[in-house]
Amino acid sequence: MERELVEYIAKSLVDEPDSVEVHIIEGEKSTILELKVGTEDVGKVIGKHGRIAKAIRTLLSAVSTRTGKRIVLEILD
Repeated sequence: MERELVEYIAKSLVDEPDSVEVHIIEGEKSTILELKVGTEDVGKVIGKHGRIAKAIRTLLSAVSTRTGKRIVLEILD
């Protein structure tokens, strides 16, 4: 569910939605989502002063209360 949420938001923001990839790394108490977009679209996903990235992370923390696991979003170049 978290993967689809991040993928949907990222594809809505970028110019090249085909280049969006989300990889999941499962841990015992946390889950890491690695978001990879095209080099031109990294700024659009991060936003001014990191506002868009912070908003996505806030949504993920709200979703993580259902599972009890911590969810971490990493945006890769």
